[in-house]
Amino acid sequence: MMTTFPGTKTYLQQVPRSRGKMIVLAIAECSKDISSMMVTLAPQAYQLRIDPCNFKLLCHCIFVTLAARMGDEFNPVSPAAMDKYLSVFAALLAEKYR
Repeated sequence: MMTTFPGTKTYLQQVPRSRGKMIVLAIAECSKDISSMMVTLAPQAYQLRIDPCNFKLLCHCIFVTLAARMGDEFNPVSPAAMDKYLSVFAALLAEKYR
């Protein structure tokens, strides 16, 4: 993410890898029960304390990484579902941050 979007270095260099891992684990946890997404995200949003616009960039990077790694398994249905899910994720994370 910092290579593709160099402006995020200002905010994200202060984020330890353990917090980045927390966000990825929160994404996985939220996918199990989307109705609990706001409860799951509240602690991560508060602890990160980074510019909320970077949440959307993070989701974009996750989306591109999944597409690259999944290859043919990333069929026409997958991008639409993943984009919708990550958009909601980024919006809720930004909302909880405020």
